[in-house]
Amino acid sequence: MGRIVSNFFISLDGVVESPDQWHFDYFSDEMGAVIGSGMATCAGFLMGRKLYEEWSAYWTTNTDDDGFGPFINAIPKYVVSTTLTEATWHNTTLVTGTPEEIQTQLSEIRASADGDIGVSGSATLVRSLLAMGLLDTLALLVHPVAVGSGDRLFQDSPKIPLRLLSSTTIEHGVLHLEYTPAEQPQP
Repeated sequence: MGRIVSNFFISLDGVVESPDQWHFDYFSDEMGAVIGSGMATCAGFLMGRKLYEEWSAYWTTNTDDDGFGPFINAIPKYVVSTTLTEATWHNTTLVTGTPEEIQTQLSEIRASADGDIGVSGSATLVRSLLAMGLLDTLALLVHPVAVGSGDRLFQDSPKIPLRLLSSTTIEHGVLHLEYTPAEQPQP
C-alpha cells in the first residue's frame, strides 16, 4: 500500500502561495537533496485542478529543465477536480465525482500504489485529504520569512491535530518538518 505525502514550501506566517516570489533566496544544495529524496520514493503525483492546468501547460513544453520535466511528464499523475471534464497530459487520470466518489477513488489509488503518491502545493486538496483521513505525511520546508499575504495552508480550516515525525534544520535557517495526522497509528 502506498502513502499520500504532501510537500510544501511555506513561510513562517503560513503562506504557501507563489513560493516563486520568496523561496529561491533560501534554496541550497541541501534543500535540493531533501526534495530529491522525496521524488525518489514517488510512484505517482496527485494535484488539484489549478496546479494541473499550470503544470500541464508548462511541463509539456519545458522538458529540458533540471530533471523535473522528464520526471513529472513520465510519472502517473492524478488530478482531482469537480470541474475538469478531461485530462490530456500524458499519463494523467482524472479523479472526479461526488466527495464520496473522490474519496473512494483516492483510497483505491493509494492502496494500489507501489510507493508514495506525492502532492506539491494544492493547499485546498491537502486540506480535503486531511479531512478525508487520506494524507499520510505532511512535509514542510518552513522558510524564515514572513510573506504577509497570500493563501495559507490552513486558512479557514478546522482544528487538525498533527504528530511530528521528524525535524531537521537545513541551510539558511529553513526547517524541514514532517508530520502525520495525530489519529494515525505510530509506524
